Amino acid sequence: MDLCCMKDIFERLKTGQLVQLHDPEFHRVDEIVTRTLALSPALNAATDTNEMRQRLSGIIGSPLDETTTVFAPFYTNFGRFITIGKHVFINHACSFLDMGGITLEDHVLIGPKVNLITENHPLDPVNRRGMLCQPILIKRNAWIGAGATILPGVTVGENAVIAAGAVVSKDVPDNTVVAGIPAKVIKQIS
Repeated sequence: MDLCCMKDIFERLKTGQLVQLHDPEFHRVDEIVTRTLALSPALNAATDTNEMRQRLSGIIGSPLDETTTVFAPFYTNFGRFITIGKHVFINHACSFLDMGGITLEDHVLIGPKVNLITENHPLDPVNRRGMLCQPILIKRNAWIGAGATILPGVTVGENAVIAAGAVVSKDVPDNTVVAGIPAKVIKQIS
């Protein structure tokens, strides 16, 4: 048996191995996606932050701290690989594609329409429908500005600021401001 097939499909997704849609375990991913899609309308119909927290907790499979606020609408295709700390704020219309894993440490601020994307596809046309995933880590007290996109494998450092509209494809050092497409360091935070 091929070594990659001996690992659980979820472990393979989170460790960046190529996973094909015809993988014999892919039905396990589809089951979670189907469940998340079924729960999402109620999540986005929530009328207060307590209800929003409760419904998102059901999707991610662990309770959100009462100090965390998430505004609807909120979009995720999977949900089970999202970890959210305390005192986190997530504004309207954010999309988290989390099959590679998304971690938001304490005191993170996420602006409206932010995209956190852990999923990618190979350039090779033969394998393009396969998935390559890498985790995103947003460290303590980071601020992600409106409309920013964080791509697979990126770590955003502690206290860092991502300017509105930036596309972040590389790690962001602690205590810096990045802006642009692709995002580059424009300022140190003292």
